[in-house]
Amino acid sequence: RLRDKADLLVREIGLYADTEAPDLKRGMKQFADHLAKVQDYRQAEVERLEAKVIEPLKNYGAVVKHKREDLKTTQSARDREAKQMAQLERTRLKNPSDRQIISQAESELQRATMDATRTTKQLEEAIDKFELQRIRDIKKVFSEFVTVEMAFHAKALESYTMAFQSIQSVDEEAGLEVFRSSLHPPDYHSHSDIKRANSKTSLDWTGSLLSASGTFQQQRACSRQTRGEEGDEDDEEDEDEEEDDDSEGEDTDDEH
Repeated sequence: RLRDKADLLVREIGLYADTEAPDLKRGMKQFADHLAKVQDYRQAEVERLEAKVIEPLKNYGAVVKHKREDLKTTQSARDREAKQMAQLERTRLKNPSDRQIISQAESELQRATMDATRTTKQLEEAIDKFELQRIRDIKKVFSEFVTVEMAFHAKALESYTMAFQSIQSVDEEAGLEVFRSSLHPPDYHSHSDIKRANSKTSLDWTGSLLSASGTFQQQRACSRQTRGEEGDEDDEEDEDEEEDDDSEGEDTDDEH
């Protein structure tokens, strides 16, 4: 169930990332990939625990059942020994002078005692062996459990670290710019853009006006200078004409 829920989480993160800006999408996709790797490691962990921990423990069911059978066998041998001992006592009490019957009962008791002793010794050896193996298996099983868990957590920590780095590498400013661009299409001009455009137009118009004014003033100055020069030339011509008139007058007087 944990693997299923984790896979669902990874899938939802991937779907959500498809709706985001490119840089955030990249970070979330990488984040989801690393989380998916963690789930792969978790699946491997479960399989290893089943093979190295659960199965050995499950096998102890059959081992314990077999040891119980050995215990029953030993107990049966002891019960037979006790029964033969009681039979011998009854025979001695009932037929104290019948040596044949008493000897037969003693022989049966001896066989029962030997069988009980043998099975008891075998049971003790089996119990010792079982206990030694049980201790070794406990050590091995729990060592395997810790080893599997350490391997999983080491790999998971590595993937979680990379997932953390992936999501932290997302450029916030780039995402904000993409968001702003989505709010303001290319043909949209903000109020500040309009103000800047108007200011630029005003400045351009003022500059053109000043340039035109300067040109007009220069033209007026040139016109004034031209008119001044023409006036001076007219004055000089008038003076020349007056001098010519004076000269002609003097010549006339001389003739008279």
